[in-house]
Amino acid sequence: MGAAPRPLATPLRFTKMHGAGNDFVVLDLRAGAPPPSPALSRALADRHTGVGCDQILTVEPPRSAEAVAAYRIWNADGSPAQQCGNGARCIAAWLVRDGAATGTRFVLDSPAGRHAVERLDDGHYRIAMGVPQFAPQALPLLGFDAAQDEYALAVDGRQVRFGAVSMGNPHALIEVEAVEAAPVAALGAALQAQAAFPQSVNVGFVQVQARDRIRLRVYERGAGETRACGSGACAAAAILMRRGRIDREVAVVLPGGTLRIGWREDDAPLTMAGPAAFVFEGEFLA
Repeated sequence: MGAAPRPLATPLRFTKMHGAGNDFVVLDLRAGAPPPSPALSRALADRHTGVGCDQILTVEPPRSAEAVAAYRIWNADGSPAQQCGNGARCIAAWLVRDGAATGTRFVLDSPAGRHAVERLDDGHYRIAMGVPQFAPQALPLLGFDAAQDEYALAVDGRQVRFGAVSMGNPHALIEVEAVEAAPVAALGAALQAQAAFPQSVNVGFVQVQARDRIRLRVYERGAGETRACGSGACAAAAILMRRGRIDREVAVVLPGGTLRIGWREDDAPLTMAGPAAFVFEGEFLA
């Protein structure tokens, strides 16, 4: 049990947002306020006594000359995260509404590096998510010297076969016949606990429906299963594209909505397009 957060001296202003059902509490820290403590993050994320969210996003001053702002990501359990595609789109929309980002193209600094952003129609944004890294050392994934199309680990007495890639954060992908029946929570948690993943891993379960359409559920580090995972959609698409299972433009259907992933060639940045929505504004008092 973690320590309860101290009562706040002044109300904490926040914006509640979501990207394809992956929901966030956005905090503006550009004036120099400290990031949320693990206890405060857990309190904000609690869906019964807090605001309720998968992750907390903090807007901060830019770290590079090209960027309009930087952001960091905090999981529902208070741990930091390196990458969040749905969160990147929400930050982009927040900065456009704020007036800090103007025009149709701008750059954000994230924990995983810089992201080029393109503003599309109808509240959608396209984010350049970087070049997928397949070397096991990039995740990290221990026990393997070179990238493999498919890895195998003994998990709870059975062999589990999966693809793996880093999108700035680690992902494992298991292909299934029917995503609705996949043991997402049980197998996702078991794979995350493997010593081969010393920093844990986001676990995706994917069903290929057509060359241009897949269905996906993701069990995330520090959050459990979410309604959408942007970096997980990118990881699933990258692994399946590299295998030749799907086309280089694909719709990824998640429980909360659909994202569009494009990857022209292996050494080019992968892009993700999808919605970003404002839900409500508020003040957190405790």
